[in-house]
Amino acid sequence: MSGKDGVMEEQELKPQPNWHAMTKAECLSELGLPAESHQTKGLSAEEAAARLEKYGRNMLSGKEKKSLLAKIWEQVANVLVGILLFVAAISLVRVFTDDPVTNGIQVGIIIGVIVINTTIGIVQEGSAEKAAEALKAMLSADAIVVRGGTEVKVPADEIVPGDIVMLSLGDRVPADLRMLTVSQLACAEAALTGESVPIDKTVEKIESDEPKSVPLGDRHNMCFSATLVAQGSGAGLIVATGDFTEIGTINQLVNKVEDKKTAVLEQIDTVSKWLAVFIVITAVVTFLVSFFTTDVDNRDWLESLSVALVCAVAMIPEGLEAIVTVTYAWAVSNMASQNAIIRALPAVETLGSVTTICSDKTGTLTKNEMSLVAWVTSNARYKVDTDSTERSNKNFIRDDAYMAERADHTKMMKTRDVLKSGPGVSTHDRFGKKEQDFPYTMRGSVIDKNFASEHGKKAAIEAAIEAGVPAAVDNLPVGAGESPDLSFFRQGLAGGVLCSKCTLGKDGGREGEIGNPTELSILRASYWGGVEVNQMKDSSPIIAEVPFSSEYKFMATVHAPVEANDGSGKDDKLIIHVKGAPDRMIPLCDKQFKAGMLSETEEIDRDYWIEQIAILSSHGLRCLALLRGELDKSAVSEGDQLGPEFVQDKGQWLTIVGVCAIMDPPRPECVDAVSEAKGAGVRVAMITGDHKDTALAIGLMLGLVDEKYSSAITGPELDAMGDEEIKGAVQKYNVFARASPQNKIRIVKALQSQGEVCGMTGDGVNDAPALKAADMGVAMGKEGTDVAREASKMILADDNFATIIVAVREGRVVWDNLRKVLLVNTPINNAQGLSVLFGLICGLPDTPLTAIQVLYCNLICAVTLGFVTAVEPAEDGIMDQPPRRVGKRLIGRYLFLRIALGTVTLVACTVGSTFWARSLYLDGNSETSDYYYDEVLPLMRSQASNTLTFGACAITMSARFSYNSAFGTRSLYGNKFAWYSLAIVGVLQVAITYIPGLNDVIFGMGPMKGEQWGIAALFSFVVFVVMELEKGVRRALKAKGTDVGDSEYGFFDTEPKPSQDISLPKGASHLNLTTVKN
Repeated sequence: MSGKDGVMEEQELKPQPNWHAMTKAECLSELGLPAESHQTKGLSAEEAAARLEKYGRNMLSGKEKKSLLAKIWEQVANVLVGILLFVAAISLVRVFTDDPVTNGIQVGIIIGVIVINTTIGIVQEGSAEKAAEALKAMLSADAIVVRGGTEVKVPADEIVPGDIVMLSLGDRVPADLRMLTVSQLACAEAALTGESVPIDKTVEKIESDEPKSVPLGDRHNMCFSATLVAQGSGAGLIVATGDFTEIGTINQLVNKVEDKKTAVLEQIDTVSKWLAVFIVITAVVTFLVSFFTTDVDNRDWLESLSVALVCAVAMIPEGLEAIVTVTYAWAVSNMASQNAIIRALPAVETLGSVTTICSDKTGTLTKNEMSLVAWVTSNARYKVDTDSTERSNKNFIRDDAYMAERADHTKMMKTRDVLKSGPGVSTHDRFGKKEQDFPYTMRGSVIDKNFASEHGKKAAIEAAIEAGVPAAVDNLPVGAGESPDLSFFRQGLAGGVLCSKCTLGKDGGREGEIGNPTELSILRASYWGGVEVNQMKDSSPIIAEVPFSSEYKFMATVHAPVEANDGSGKDDKLIIHVKGAPDRMIPLCDKQFKAGMLSETEEIDRDYWIEQIAILSSHGLRCLALLRGELDKSAVSEGDQLGPEFVQDKGQWLTIVGVCAIMDPPRPECVDAVSEAKGAGVRVAMITGDHKDTALAIGLMLGLVDEKYSSAITGPELDAMGDEEIKGAVQKYNVFARASPQNKIRIVKALQSQGEVCGMTGDGVNDAPALKAADMGVAMGKEGTDVAREASKMILADDNFATIIVAVREGRVVWDNLRKVLLVNTPINNAQGLSVLFGLICGLPDTPLTAIQVLYCNLICAVTLGFVTAVEPAEDGIMDQPPRRVGKRLIGRYLFLRIALGTVTLVACTVGSTFWARSLYLDGNSETSDYYYDEVLPLMRSQASNTLTFGACAITMSARFSYNSAFGTRSLYGNKFAWYSLAIVGVLQVAITYIPGLNDVIFGMGPMKGEQWGIAALFSFVVFVVMELEKGVRRALKAKGTDVGDSEYGFFDTEPKPSQDISLPKGASHLNLTTVKN
């Protein structure tokens, strides 16, 4: 049951009885209900109230939500904000004791910075996990129950175990039900189980030696909460509500899996802690220097403390969190424009460190469109271009080498065994259910053993192979690499087009198509080959038919002859087209059309056809045989409903035209994406519920199957393994076939135990825990459920694997850009504080920068200059590098040295320019005179401010490129915001330098003279040259093989120790619902 207000309580869900394995009477008895009358009378109002008190409301529990104050506290409870608040408090005191204007502005700026950063953090947190809410939204609002012998509508959260629920078409099931009566009842359970078709419901108990192992998809006498009634009606006994339902189990798993903090957030925390220590030490040293270098008579501890705090404020990266957020947001915007929708900004960085991506097959790696990929005739095979966008006979090309030999793992098998194990075999899936997406399945036992021989003994095959390379043995009707004319395919594929009740989609696409995907593949291929499919069907209507049945695995239709389809001289005949499972069709044939042409027949070579079917099946292709025959016109009458015996009882009388090889082919862009991923050091694995041979064939086409990962493993094989064996298996295989959602979780955890950063795709409710467990859960935008989307960190708007690789590239850009942001912001912040300290150490009687100057420079430089590097496009070669290692720090040894170099150079230039300005304008006057304070000190502070700011601009322009030189034209292009930022900074610097009142009253600056701009320009160029020389040195070291990109583990890094526990969370056994249908 759920806790108060739906908040999750710490409870252990008790094991539920195996309701599906119990009779109706046993179920009623288990709930303490009378078996004779309860179905008609139901619960009384008093009994319902008592059960509501016992079981709780029918609602899903959730995590306790944080209050606004708790969220605010999480954002401000860190050392850096504490230092800022301390500085604000001291400044507030000085409002009443010293300069109220300057100190008041300082307090306002500090509080403003804290408020802005806190708001950003809270808004980001508000966009986080909503998976539980999505699950709750799937629940029914009301239910029709029997109470006191009357059907009444009650709120769904008030129904209880023991209630009788009445279901009808369109209802959403309000709780888990054990069905008592059904009338053609079927429920759509795809969102829960992954089953693609509605499940017919029964009332009898399900016999099983292990009732708990029966998947939900096979519990036909149960209806489950949140599923939909697709047809019929029925009455069911509520056996579980709330968190005790199957969807409640998933809800608890989703809530149990904690979100992981990404590496960037951890590193920002670490950087902040080290900065806090450095800031405190520097502030203390500044206080001591300021206090003890002042004459004893003029010492003022409050003034020295104020100077120290100016130094502290200068070094605090107030704008760092804001610019990190901007970096993420920019990447998210770029990715959204390319169909990758990020749900949590820090997840962008995780993408850049992903080492393994586990992807679904159907619709993600493949087109989710069954397609005719090959057409085999008696002497040749024609490869079909499934990616063509032009209608032409050129889409069919003779290629006798295309899948002309068996897949390696079947070469030593007998033909009979290959056919028995192929993807087109009528077997049960791993959970005992019949396959439903390919009706024309084969059954190996039908093939007469006289037909089946060992591989390599067919003369027809041997004659077609020379030196191991298949070649055309004749040029009928065309030679290798050529395309036959349109009439060849119109006549050859006529059986697939006419012997079909399917409707082709608009313009040969998916829109408006009706029928079985396998049959539609032939219509679609014919259309793109130039055949006018609808016109062809209209000109040759069906006279009579043998409708398809799964019992005999074929369909037959009778038509009047049409010359364009059947050739001439057939006027006194009727044409019968038969389409079916090849092993059922070949025994019915005595002839074959020579070279697939209707003009000539020859004796059938059964060994040849059986071997071709075996070859195609070994590559995961599904096969359909197309046959023809002729009938006397008197044999049938229009509208006759023929039985299978009409075809089967005539002996060997049909002629085989050819065999269609059908599959859901890979997306062409995914082939390139997998190749790019390999080059980037990212491994791609495929997890599918499909047959092993099909999975291997697709894996081979995509480049997932190679010498290192040469085979596949199935879900049942994983189920039989121990933890250590699974850990080894996930490193050995790239293809996981016949996998269940339960397997997905273990695969993810096993990969993580080996130090992998794992991405995982999913679309169903039962995928949500695996998506949460993965480092990067990726949901489908088109086919996915809301629950899967809410449990993920990224959504693919186009359901396309190639989009993930785009996101991986953007994730790497984010990491690079965050390092660039630190290279810009950290030296600037450090230089502001250290310039104050070293100015005093070197003998200046007053700080070279005021507190307002420091805060202004801090914010303006972070927001403008930091933004430049935050949005810098990817540098060349970013996808040629391996993924960032887990545990790598943002600031590695070389970046630390670069930051140190930038800091030292900028401090030296800032302090040096200040002394230069003092020597120009002091003119022998005392540093205690009014002239010094009124004229010289403002000019010195203007010099320090402008040298520091434009020196920061120089660091920014250099930092845009990690290795490449910024000298030359590349700095002029690629990032327009660089020039916008420089313009903004320049205009603002001129404004605060020359606008009266703004410069002297607020910033304590004086209008600069011409020579001072020369000094600022000179020192800015010095900073730029120093940073570029450092890059030149690193390029030289890199050429010698030295790690200058902080890719190896170093002093600053922590090598991870991943958890070795790959056991499933409690309740995850319920995820063993059905085969993953992709």
